[in-house]
Amino acid sequence: MTSKSVAVIDYGMGNLHSAAKALQHVSPETKVVVTSDARTILSCDHVIVPGVGAIRDCVGEILRLELGQVIAEAMKNKPVLGICIGMQTFMDHSDENGGVDCLGFFAGQVHHFGEIFDENGQALKVPHMGWNNVFQREPHPLWNNIADGSRFYFVHSYYVECDDENEVAGTCNYGLPFDAVIFRDNIAATQFHPEKSSTAGLQLLSNFLAWDGTL
Repeated sequence: MTSKSVAVIDYGMGNLHSAAKALQHVSPETKVVVTSDARTILSCDHVIVPGVGAIRDCVGEILRLELGQVIAEAMKNKPVLGICIGMQTFMDHSDENGGVDCLGFFAGQVHHFGEIFDENGQALKVPHMGWNNVFQREPHPLWNNIADGSRFYFVHSYYVECDDENEVAGTCNYGLPFDAVIFRDNIAATQFHPEKSSTAGLQLLSNFLAWDGTL
């Protein structure tokens, strides 16, 4: 039986080895490749688009390396997962850095949290950093064996607002509600870092590697 393979796209903007190590942990038989090579990416069974940092730099590097076309090609026929800034690059536009056009794979915007408060009126710190509950809005293979309301690890100052609520699989609240997991067909993305999210995060990565892209 041929082993599966997953490409973690390297465009210089993410803790790639943390993600790769987590993937190897949940599926030792899977070949995990950290790469920016188009042919290698498209030869893999699954593709992950990670990312940390500023959106302008992330989108700029993706375009400079001509990886936007590669990601779009991968999205045609294999499971693709965006993580954190990787998720935000999938949207139409971000308010960060004075406004940045993103890759436009999903209709929606990325907004700054601004001044936000908890239920007691206390100001919340931005970035949203740490553990928070994610509520499952739509069933999805990524949720297999993960309880609704499980906690995942976030680090972000900007949040996604998807135009189509039917493309939102999970939500979170940090002073305001925001979209934590989005999906369409064989594509999914998470605002949180599954590779840093202990048992629930590792289960989600395992589910992704087991996913054939169908719903």
